[in-house]
Amino acid sequence: MLQGLVALCLAGCATAPTPTKPATESAATQPATPAAPAPASEPVKEAAPAQPAPASAQAPATKEPARPWADEVLYFVVVDRFADGDPSNNEKGDVKEAGTFHGGDLKGLTSKLEELSSLGVTALWVTPLLKQIPGFVTGSGFPDWGYHGYWADDFHALDPRFGTEEDFKALVDAAHARGIRVLLDVVYNHPGYNSRYLKDHPDWLRSEEKGTCGSDDLTSCVAGLPDFKTERPEVAKYLLDAQIDWAKRSGVDGFRLDTVKHVSHDFWKEHRRRTRAEISPDFFLLGELWGGDVEGLAPYFTPDEMDAGFDFAFQGNALGFVQGRGRTVAFDRYLQSRSKVTPGHHLSHFLSSHDVDGALHQLQGNVPLFRLAATLQLTTTGIPVIYYGEEVGRAGGDWPQNRSDMPWGKQAVKPGAGKKRDEALREYYKRLIAIRRAHPALSRGTHAPLSTEGDVYVFQRRDEASGDTVVVAVNRGKTKGTASVPWPEGWTGVGEVEDLLNGGRTKAGATLDLALPPLSARILGRVP
Repeated sequence: MLQGLVALCLAGCATAPTPTKPATESAATQPATPAAPAPASEPVKEAAPAQPAPASAQAPATKEPARPWADEVLYFVVVDRFADGDPSNNEKGDVKEAGTFHGGDLKGLTSKLEELSSLGVTALWVTPLLKQIPGFVTGSGFPDWGYHGYWADDFHALDPRFGTEEDFKALVDAAHARGIRVLLDVVYNHPGYNSRYLKDHPDWLRSEEKGTCGSDDLTSCVAGLPDFKTERPEVAKYLLDAQIDWAKRSGVDGFRLDTVKHVSHDFWKEHRRRTRAEISPDFFLLGELWGGDVEGLAPYFTPDEMDAGFDFAFQGNALGFVQGRGRTVAFDRYLQSRSKVTPGHHLSHFLSSHDVDGALHQLQGNVPLFRLAATLQLTTTGIPVIYYGEEVGRAGGDWPQNRSDMPWGKQAVKPGAGKKRDEALREYYKRLIAIRRAHPALSRGTHAPLSTEGDVYVFQRRDEASGDTVVVAVNRGKTKGTASVPWPEGWTGVGEVEDLLNGGRTKAGATLDLALPPLSARILGRVP
């Protein structure tokens, strides 16, 4: 987020010094194989009895246990770049330009929920929807509007270019009907460049124009954006009241919290208290601490200010590993370190985002390597985030290309109609997600290395509660690789195991002998 804010300045501050990377407030322009079928998504709300008994005989309604957040597969959408469902609310402008509104909206996203549901994702994160500053800024070197949602101008109104409040509620309801939870991206640290708040409430903000920005995380004007004085009770109350009200009215299941390090711990503690008391005790909070990892997030997890945070280290470690950089054992040590997350809290890991170069772009379009990275993402600890379109080969280059339109191929869906899609890659993602959802060991299990020599990496995931054990093998080498490891204790008494990713079975023995073609992976589990 920090880098995203830095990018923001670039992307939005006409008068501020141009940062080295476009600023995309929190992410606006920031630089910076058949598988077992997945279980049906569990409804998030109470389920009604199938055949109600007479009133006198009815038992008290019971609430189905909530699906653990550890099991979720999160899909992140920049709303303006996904699907245009209502051309009447489009901003005039050239949709081929990187900084303009491209027409994606809430109706469009709602109409394409089958795209997410059929992929297997279980949670949706959408960019901020508040009314954005009316014009554009030029700090990034070209006209740049608030299409990304991070340059708010009114915390009590939705931006009509995204849709109406009714559209927002319809999206949430439609997602819930499919068993998909919804996270709304919210920003407390700042409004947009030249926001009306600078005029209406000048005492609420620090700004570069007034020379009141500080030099530390809490008082700096990130990316040149006006900085809310969230330490002031009236400012904190205004912002909290507004965002909590949107959560109540829309029915979202949680917030993705922008620029966490630029807001005080006292604010986040009050935020946690109020969201639990006024929305739901289970309201989920996913924080963006720029550069965060297990250690960096601990000061926010230990006092329970949020439930989860982004592990920014995953992308670099995973892409480095699949490209052959560093020893396999070093990558395994990194994965083991992720298990040290504060109990009851979660890391969330991504390969691409709106604030960093896309993974496929960094891999120079090498799809086999990208498949290996996706395999690692969906078989390791944490809540995986799929950035819209990367599952169909949207390369997501450096900013602003990392926010290009969702590719829809032959589907007549604007703004990305006609843009090439890799359907074979999407099918691979579907298999990976189905395997993850069918095997709790992959989302909740412990991690244990089985072989870390050379280019073939083998590790075990084990969930004690369910007894589920899965073995993952990855060959990052350009030649055939082999490995032989002791038959896992979790498979004691099991006659054979199945390759859940590619098909085929392996009979039990003293050892598990694996052979992998170049740049390939295997995921083995019990035969149902």
